[in-house]
Amino acid sequence: MKTITVEEVKARLDAGEQLNLLDVREPHENADFNIGGILLPLGKVQTMQIEDIEGLRDKEVLIYCRSGNRSGQACMILEQMGFTNVSNVVGGMLDWQAKFVK
Repeated sequence: MKTITVEEVKARLDAGEQLNLLDVREPHENADFNIGGILLPLGKVQTMQIEDIEGLRDKEVLIYCRSGNRSGQACMILEQMGFTNVSNVVGGMLDWQAKFVK
């Protein structure tokens, strides 16, 4: 499984890059704080309800959650479903907020 740091993601966003971000947290977590990813809770990934991201199978997808655990699980599941370029955002939104939210 590929990984990417929050610093790398932020640098790419700050450079204006269009990234395919996938948030696998629950809706209330996304409402509290998010960086603009598509919300698709891990439970939906686990039950293969992935219609919202079908078009991203061959594109780079950066997956994040609160700490990096659920996003790691989502990466493995999506790779098994044929997604070819998924990366886990290490440390998740906890790390993002610790480093970039003052």
